Amino acid sequence: MSETTAPSMSADDRLRGTNQSGLRAYNERAVLTLIRAEGVIAKAEIARRTGLSPQTASVIVRALEQEELVLREAPQRGRVGQPSVPMRLNPDGAFAVGLKIGRRSADMVLMDLVGTVRGRVRQTYPFPTLAGIAGFVGTAFAELAGRLDPARRARIAGIGVAIPFEIWDWAEEIGTPPGTMDEWREADMTALIGDLTGLAVHVANDGTAACAAEQVFGTLGSMDFVYFFIGTFVGGGIVVNGHLLPGRRNNAGALGSMPVPLPGGGLGQLINAASIHLLEKAMAEAGRDPRDLWRQENDWPELGDLAERWIEGVAAGLAHATVAASAVYDFECAVIDGSLPPAIRDRLVAATRDLMPRAHLPGLLPVEIRAGTIGTAARELGAASLPFFDRFLLDQRTIG
Repeated sequence: MSETTAPSMSADDRLRGTNQSGLRAYNERAVLTLIRAEGVIAKAEIARRTGLSPQTASVIVRALEQEELVLREAPQRGRVGQPSVPMRLNPDGAFAVGLKIGRRSADMVLMDLVGTVRGRVRQTYPFPTLAGIAGFVGTAFAELAGRLDPARRARIAGIGVAIPFEIWDWAEEIGTPPGTMDEWREADMTALIGDLTGLAVHVANDGTAACAAEQVFGTLGSMDFVYFFIGTFVGGGIVVNGHLLPGRRNNAGALGSMPVPLPGGGLGQLINAASIHLLEKAMAEAGRDPRDLWRQENDWPELGDLAERWIEGVAAGLAHATVAASAVYDFECAVIDGSLPPAIRDRLVAATRDLMPRAHLPGLLPVEIRAGTIGTAARELGAASLPFFDRFLLDQRTIG
């Protein structure tokens, strides 16, 4: 699915930059992005860090105050000169909705401008259908928007949608009836979601969206990393010099398709070595109910040897994929996250880290293995960030 944007039709005239292109002045975006990155920052420091004149920075900040996008803290008086006036984002200044459409579940979140989730709705299913997703979007959006008063509801900037690239692929692997997923081939998600919500719609690959959440809201502190998200099938993303790289056709970081050696021998794709679907199959063969894995993503049942063997196979696939990625770009680290309980994720990270010396090849720099800092909600949080970048922020992590 390529990323597309529908025209914004918000009724709140206080939010500037709401023409059809959804563009704000570059300097305004630079100021908002800097304030978001720093949390609280003085007006004088805003001018210094952005390269704007103090007068221009003051005019921009005053305009953003009038739009209620930023708030001023109490002045801080120094030894000499005028008191310093710290500024911060107004959480109620804007909102965005994030929708994750997965192969086993759908999640919708309402997020405020500082990244706090104000509400969440979840639905699980054996496989996604267009009618089922439409019903979920209609009821979930009504519930979440209903939590805001009319003034705040008018400040919803848009909805981001995270969906697997060509979701109809691998339909057989997840046990759908023949032809069931074909309806997704011609689905216009922008039109469908836009009609249901009345919002501007931004569609992205789910792995890219999860990577975006780590980049924007995570606490890694890294500017160069390859990112693996373990879901029903594994996906990922790439961040280089603080920039998320979507790729020419919005399919960069399609790590699930990377060739890796398979545990039983031979060569396959990473999805055949590092996906929750493999654990589902093992559970079904052992007489366990695999639905327990996606009913409660953060609280899996005790799986004993099933989990141990799965972790071992996934770690081997991730180690090979990390080495292969490091041959293309010298990443600082590889990040592993997913629809996993934190304890399972941490065991997977440790197992992958232990395998890295054996997978290392001459001529390549070592790559550190780290745990993601967002967790199971990464895809919907990354989706929710898309309207903010479209309307208010620069698409980069830091300035200056």
